Amino acid sequence: MAETIFSKILRGEIPCHRVYEDEQVLAFLDVNPLSRGHTLVIPKEAAATLDRLSDEAAAAIGRVLPRIARAVLKATGARDFNVLQNNGRAAHQYVDHVHFHVIPRFKDGSGLAIEWRAAPLGAEGAALAREIASALA
Repeated sequence: MAETIFSKILRGEIPCHRVYEDEQVLAFLDVNPLSRGHTLVIPKEAAATLDRLSDEAAAAIGRVLPRIARAVLKATGARDFNVLQNNGRAAHQYVDHVHFHVIPRFKDGSGLAIEWRAAPLGAEGAALAREIASALA
């Protein structure tokens, strides 16, 4: 995997404001936050996108992500938050290391702006569900 800013943070070459760390996960404040308390949660395992992450590293993230979200809410006083995880350039991922954003939302409108362009699933839904289920086998 390519060298990233997160690789350097994990090695201690670049400082960060750590909020949580264990053997498999590091969480720290984003240096360019969308809102107060914007926290990044990363696996220590080097994987560019979520689909390349091992089950063990994914489980480690899953165990701590809710705890970190609760701590961010408590520390910031926010009641609402987004959890964002992007994979690939078309999905707006700019650091090629899996990472989750915990972004508190406040009444002032700070945080993540989302434009959701939903469309009806349509007739292809059943066939698509079968294809995805088949790919899981």
